[in-house]
Amino acid sequence: MPIQVLVVDDSALIRALLKEIIDNDPALSCVGCAPDAYVARDMVKQFAPDVITLDIEMPRMDGLSFLEKLMAARPTPVVMISSLTESGAEATFRAMELGAVDFVAKPKLGIREGMQDYAELICHKIKVARHACIKRIRSETGQTPSTPLHAPLLSTEKVIAIGASTGGTEAIKQVLLQMPANSPGIVITQHMPAGFTRSFAERLDRMCHIRVSEAQGGERILPGHAFIAPGGYHMLVERSGANYVVRLDQGPAEHGHRPAVDPMFRSLARCAGRNVIAALLTGMGKDGASGMQQLRAAGAHTLAQDEASCVVYGMPREAVALGAADEVKALDEIAASLLLQARQRGGGNRV
Repeated sequence: MPIQVLVVDDSALIRALLKEIIDNDPALSCVGCAPDAYVARDMVKQFAPDVITLDIEMPRMDGLSFLEKLMAARPTPVVMISSLTESGAEATFRAMELGAVDFVAKPKLGIREGMQDYAELICHKIKVARHACIKRIRSETGQTPSTPLHAPLLSTEKVIAIGASTGGTEAIKQVLLQMPANSPGIVITQHMPAGFTRSFAERLDRMCHIRVSEAQGGERILPGHAFIAPGGYHMLVERSGANYVVRLDQGPAEHGHRPAVDPMFRSLARCAGRNVIAALLTGMGKDGASGMQQLRAAGAHTLAQDEASCVVYGMPREAVALGAADEVKALDEIAASLLLQARQRGGGNRV
């Protein structure tokens, strides 16, 4: 039976476009289109859709308010249709906190070029969302940074590497909130389009004890700093004298993504080896699994998130199947495990 999808958007043009895209995929069926949250509420009761696509800016009740009520009353996988603006990006990450599975940027109306790629992307995200474990998503908004874990001053010689996809924005936040200001340098690849990664980094920077920024290329990886791969670029790490530095690359997409996790993991296997502690978090597909296998072979310590705490148990499952993971940990245990391994591996400070 096709996946039943409810489209919620105040734009008649967007509703018509999304309905056409969904109905053209034999695995999907658009059961209804709602122009606002109140009509959507009635349609949810009537059709019990498998997945909802939801606009953020709507009259009468905005998408975030509707999402919060939906998750409290009838948790349903939701894919947000987001505006490529700073305020739109901020609202999108708030939606992830409230329980949305994923998001996709709004299509450019009137521009047919690239529409096929857009159609494939949104259909893929709907199919992934259908199997997401939304009951495991918990909002952690409104909190101040957690109490730092009491780790000793760690060397920049150690690099923590994190890869994630669907469900990763909240998983990464949970890990970074537990990192003390003197944690090892951190590099992060999260599947995300250009236009959102900077807002994601800025949001995390406001919440965490460590500094978080979107990578620009050329940065030296220092303790207490985390770098997010920018949308449209693979983020690689290279050795420069006694330091590790970030390099951005616009090579071909891997596993359909740029940034992808595998290029980052492979670069670390080449230049850092046993100085790396890597974690592969929630996400669909195989990205990161083979790169993690190379990291482990190079002497790195590797962790995969467990199935119970994943939104989508895809990438970590592939890593486990390859024998690439030294440990399998619940999400709330990963930060402590990363810090413990960094401390046990020792190493002197670099200037």
